[in-house]
Amino acid sequence: MVAHPMADVGKPKSSYVRAAKTVFWSFFGIRRKADYQADVTQLKPAQVIVAGLLGVIMLVGVLVLLVYLVTR
Repeated sequence: MVAHPMADVGKPKSSYVRAAKTVFWSFFGIRRKADYQADVTQLKPAQVIVAGLLGVIMLVGVLVLLVYLVTR
């Protein structure tokens, strides 16, 4: 019998870290299909929403800081 390719080997990552990683790579628009399938089965929608909102806040903060530094 062949093991399922998405079977977790070892200790699973924290779901909050996984949600942050998912959102980070989604901002770039690149995700492997296997990672996407694993995220769908392991993450709750609320975790992804919270991670997405935090990611957007951080992205906007960095952009505002860059504009401030350039126009200063």
